Parts: sequence; structure tokens; C-alpha cells
Amino acid sequence: MTYERLAYDDARTAHEMADDCAAAEAALHLPPLPSRAELVASLAVRPAPSLLYADHAEQVKPTVTVTAAAQRLAAAFDRD
Repeated sequence: MTYERLAYDDARTAHEMADDCAAAEAALHLPPLPSRAELVASLAVRPAPSLLYADHAEQVKPTVTVTAAAQRLAAAFDRD
């Protein structure tokens, strides 16, 4: 038999997928997204970024710590 089952659900129509997304959004209780007009209005009143070199030159780089567990995990991958 040559039947091959796909790893994902059968393709749905765009309308059905949009309905699924709306149902997931309602179930997650996400805050409403701002409208395009609200987004543009908030961006319009924001000050422009500085173009001065001094304002951007000295930025503290984050430090990365590697735990012993992460080292053991990396060593286990390296054995192959």
C-alpha cells in the first residue's frame, strides 16, 4: 500500500483556518491589538532617535554564563 499520512492536519480552507485562529485567540484571552491608526499615531509622537555617535558608542555588552549542566549537555553532544 502506498498511502502516506502527512505530519500535519489535512489542508483547510483559508476561512476555516482564520476561524481556528480567532478561536485560539479568544481561548488565550490575548489583549486586543491596536488598530493601524492607533499604531501610526503612537509612532508619530515618538521622538526621533539620536544621530549622535556619543549616544550609541558605549553600550554595555551582556555577560553570558554557562552552567555546569549546559557544559555536560554540550559535552554529550560532542561525543558523537
